[in-house]
Amino acid sequence: MNHSSIALCALAILNWQAFAPAAQVAGEDWPQLAAYREQNRRLGSPAPGEERVVFFGDSITYAWSLQGREFFPGKPYVNRGLKGQTTPQLLVRFRQDVVQLRPKAVVILAGTNDIAGNTGPSTLPMIEDNLMSMAEIAAMNGIRVVLCSVLPAADYPWRPGLHPADRIVELNAWIRDYAQAHALVYLDYYSAMAGKAGELKPELTVDGVHPNDAGYAVMTPLAARAIAAALAGPTR
Repeated sequence: MNHSSIALCALAILNWQAFAPAAQVAGEDWPQLAAYREQNRRLGSPAPGEERVVFFGDSITYAWSLQGREFFPGKPYVNRGLKGQTTPQLLVRFRQDVVQLRPKAVVILAGTNDIAGNTGPSTLPMIEDNLMSMAEIAAMNGIRVVLCSVLPAADYPWRPGLHPADRIVELNAWIRDYAQAHALVYLDYYSAMAGKAGELKPELTVDGVHPNDAGYAVMTPLAARAIAAALAGPTR
């Protein structure tokens, strides 16, 4: 193996360590409520007139703020992503990490780790139920909702052989229809990032699942437009 091949292997390992699902041990903090507890306390309530927005999700959201990437500079936007998380974990921490921060809007991007089976087998109706519950909790607290499409993926490096592309398309169709039926904003990342076979375009990803800088550069203006639409709309 030459030095170039060794370097590529090392980079792949580092990417895997950065995004790998957190190990779960019986009796530990399964939804990871402790992860942002202190940051939430320090953040405090929004200033008068502040249009705080919480980005809520898994490692795709979490990594948006990593490696020196600018996360909507000048905007009062809060990243509450956690690597490896599934929708049941997100639902458990939704009140602490979204509602109690009193945002004007929440951007929910979740579901791919459920399809990957990170916390056990999940059917699409199970994922949909959890997304509905988060949207309903937000609406009951006067928080505008942006529901995101799941990003394309042809395979999961940590669970190869699942061939998730078709399930992602099916879940995204449900998310789009649910958002439309309930006057929520649907944020379609998928159409801008998918290749012909339902994969995440190679130039936009580090591993076929997680965006690289170019991928986040595609996502950022789409998210900005969706947030503007949500903030301009009525509170449910």
